Amino acid sequence: MVRLTATFALGFALATAAADADDTPLPSDFDRIKTVVVVYAENRSFVHLLPNRSGTFGIPQAPESSIVQLDRDGSVLPSLPPVWKEGAEPPAPDPAYPATMPNRPFDIAAPPYNLPADVLTVTPVHRFYQNRMQINGGRNDMFVAWTDVGSLAMGHYPTAGTWLDKLVNEFTLADFFFMGAYGGSNLNHFWLICACSPHWEDAPGRDRSVLDEAGNLKLAPDSPKSALEGPPRFINDGAYTPDGHVANTVQPPYQPSAVPPPIGGDQRLADPGYHPLPPQTGETIGSLLSAKGVDWAWYAEGWDVALVDRGSIYNTLGAVNFQPHHQPFNYYAAYAPGTEARERHLRDMKHFWTDAAAGTLPAVVFVKPDGNSNQHPGESTMAAGDLMMATIVSTLRRSPQWDEMAVIITHDENGGFWDPAPPPEGDAWGPGSRVPTVIASPFAKKGHVDHTPYDTTSILQFISKRFDLPMLPGIRQQLGDLRDAFVFE
Repeated sequence: MVRLTATFALGFALATAAADADDTPLPSDFDRIKTVVVVYAENRSFVHLLPNRSGTFGIPQAPESSIVQLDRDGSVLPSLPPVWKEGAEPPAPDPAYPATMPNRPFDIAAPPYNLPADVLTVTPVHRFYQNRMQINGGRNDMFVAWTDVGSLAMGHYPTAGTWLDKLVNEFTLADFFFMGAYGGSNLNHFWLICACSPHWEDAPGRDRSVLDEAGNLKLAPDSPKSALEGPPRFINDGAYTPDGHVANTVQPPYQPSAVPPPIGGDQRLADPGYHPLPPQTGETIGSLLSAKGVDWAWYAEGWDVALVDRGSIYNTLGAVNFQPHHQPFNYYAAYAPGTEARERHLRDMKHFWTDAAAGTLPAVVFVKPDGNSNQHPGESTMAAGDLMMATIVSTLRRSPQWDEMAVIITHDENGGFWDPAPPPEGDAWGPGSRVPTVIASPFAKKGHVDHTPYDTTSILQFISKRFDLPMLPGIRQQLGDLRDAFVFE
């Protein structure tokens, strides 16, 4: 059995309980940071990309009890199940993947998988209730039980020589940074801007999840009993919780949206007959920044194309793969088509490159690559996402603003991939699994591993303290505010 060293026993304990609340302002030195850039990549867990990084809580430090995966009945699986062929009925192994693997994490690029970082894989299920069930109270021993891709959920990549590896060597790696909410991208994008799950009181009943007495998804009567027999089936794994909160992907009420515009109606809108999420009116980090007079922008790759060409939306085979559910401000009435705020703050990523080069980036920046380059499995390879992160950071380092900049490169969620670190104590929404996060800045500690427990709302906490904003209610102030990643000399 793997034993924790004294160093990582401490780090592991920090991850299992909330840190002491620190509601104090940032020290005055933080005023030297004039520009904060958040780069939001996709769907990779911490050990999926950094399995054995020196100085971190990685696979070598993980307890055996989190490494060995359990079946749905709680028994130890004799081996990892196959990757299931999508849509096969009855369930059948996908011949592109090994039929069986030992019940342990493994290197995807090595035999018998032999899938290097520049080859697409299928994408594991990454939804709200499944992630919570996989974490299993912090034990992280049921990732295989509740996935739809068998062994792939336990796979990881070698990262030596990647751009991520170079960033980690040079700047600060946060090795206890967790996704803000359980589950998938849409909900975690909301948590990035509002620390909340939007609520729709009139969400259609057919779109609400059906839960069992334990509050988990209720299995269908014909669901396979074992993960070795096939992926689980549920009575209804909906977009909303039973009480109408967003849990999984919903579409925005404004274009660009996967919901088409109304026939004969305003072509800037999504047809309400298809039940997009109604326009939201709550506070966001954007509205708080604007109220304070702090300029900001959300730069989305493919935004301008998607507004004129619906063929670019979820276009997995095209030059632009625009994903509307990754655009959280497009769900808010404050940024509806025709508003000045929309024109000012929601921009195409092509303007990010020119603004960075010219030194005209606003004080707070969010950067969202499209599906081809955001590192989301099934659409973007690990290598393509790594290249995009390299290009963004290299561009920022050449910017006239770099000397007064902090860049936070993180992932929205784990993409259904296993991680052994138990999330810190939070609330009903999360935190979920651990994700790779690097803080790059002239002020970042060099080659440092920061063991402070963080989650996505730590970014909001950092921005709010730096610019003297009110705290959004959902921000988990018991977690860190990123101050431990910086040093001012």
